[in-house]
Amino acid sequence: MSATGMSNGQTNNSSLDILIVGAGFGGIYTLYHLRKLGYSVKIFEAASDLGGVWRNNCYPGARVDSEIPVYELSLKELWRDWTWTEKFPGYEELRRYFDYIDEKLDIRKDVSFNKRVVAAQFEDVPGRWRVSTENGTVVHARFLVLCLGFAAKAYVPDLKGMESFQGISLHTANWPEKGLNLKGKRVGVVGTGASAVQRTPNYAIPMHQTRLNKSKQEKMKALYPAIFKHCRETFFGHRCGPFPKNFFDATPSERLLHFEEQWALGGFHYLIHNYADIGMNQAANDEVYEFWKTKVRERLHDSDMQEKLAPSIPPHPFGAKRPSLEQNYYEIYNRTNVELIDLGQCPLAEVTSKGILTVDGIEHKFDVLIFATGFDSVTGGITQIDIRGLEGRSIKDKWNEGVATNLGMTTAGFPNMFFTYGPQAPTAFSNGPTCVEIQGNWVVNCIEHMMANELTFINAREEAEQEWRRQVLLLGSMSLANKTKTSWYLGSNIPGKVVEPYMFMGGLQNYDKRIVEVANQGYVGFDLLADTR
Repeated sequence: MSATGMSNGQTNNSSLDILIVGAGFGGIYTLYHLRKLGYSVKIFEAASDLGGVWRNNCYPGARVDSEIPVYELSLKELWRDWTWTEKFPGYEELRRYFDYIDEKLDIRKDVSFNKRVVAAQFEDVPGRWRVSTENGTVVHARFLVLCLGFAAKAYVPDLKGMESFQGISLHTANWPEKGLNLKGKRVGVVGTGASAVQRTPNYAIPMHQTRLNKSKQEKMKALYPAIFKHCRETFFGHRCGPFPKNFFDATPSERLLHFEEQWALGGFHYLIHNYADIGMNQAANDEVYEFWKTKVRERLHDSDMQEKLAPSIPPHPFGAKRPSLEQNYYEIYNRTNVELIDLGQCPLAEVTSKGILTVDGIEHKFDVLIFATGFDSVTGGITQIDIRGLEGRSIKDKWNEGVATNLGMTTAGFPNMFFTYGPQAPTAFSNGPTCVEIQGNWVVNCIEHMMANELTFINAREEAEQEWRRQVLLLGSMSLANKTKTSWYLGSNIPGKVVEPYMFMGGLQNYDKRIVEVANQGYVGFDLLADTR
């Protein structure tokens, strides 16, 4: 029997057992499992359809950087009859996959689209979350589950003169659904990361995209249960993990052959199946960079461009920023109609009516400005909602001096609220679907435990979250990822944001073991209370 007396799966628009925010992988997976238990559960989704990040991003070339079959849900009723066409699917195919999920699981019936959540207040009496949307909808839910992902809040820098530009200006996350005709246009791209690749030189590694054969996929499906299980047992949630040997324990010839093998495999192999200590040993990391630099420079014709794109001195340790996957990216810079402006050497001064003015006094004229400037990642999606817990304290104020969570899914003072694929969890240090399934299972099991034992409140203890924060910061301090100056891993891409490790860097498999252990010990580190009123 559910908390609202509904055991038949029907929902009430104003009163629910569970409200989920976000209809991407995490929200859909969590809804599917909670709904099977008979609870009244609904998703509020800001976009007009399923897909999460793949509904919001449709710029040219947008595709996933985790290969198939790792990047899909592990539910047999989904993978049994689904066939992919590419090793790294683009956003169009991923949208078709979400349509297929709905066809199989009937997800849309429990999703309210175009419902952007703007506020959530925990009301001690009657012990429910009062959640409000931008268009005025209000719902009361016993449990609130935020499945927003780590890139729910786009970031555009506050540049002087932005309003004066007379051409087309947009962030990649706001790319028009019908596309943008850029033929014959002068286009300026500002940004770093996957949607732009370059500003402070990020490292791109070969994707080696391939078309997939249906018959081979069908034969491989016999291994899918083992593949999905194995992913949960690896450091990054992929089919492979760090190579079980330290860099300097291998001979020079052995290292060279290993580098070449991982490079040829493409995808993240060169990053995640490299020697075990490259993320902590600077000397080993430098050798990884040198190999990468040589490979990249071979593809560039101009020596100045070689130095800009693959500098002699690495701007940050290899892997300290998430590398982008590419297919012919570097060859683009051999073209005469492409210019690279190094903002590290010549910063942007302001936006003008005709383009961008750099500090050297040169005005670069454009018809279109594309801001591929990323996101207020990991925490931004949560803190942009006015979430208030006990005594009316906002989560934004609580995290203003640094993030504190228990297990990367809860935070003290905000009872009956969970979040997945967010702060102080493996998140971007792991494969997305694998991580959200691990966390989704924990949240579902926790709610089921509370319902079965007639428990009304669960609230993280402050001492438990301080210990979790200590572990997250300690692991982050041991990683070379802590050495880069501008990284969304550390929040340093957003002016005024606390700079610290925002994710658990101790390995997905270790995270999984720890959260299961907490549950098996009766949710140690949490206060679980029954309603005695």
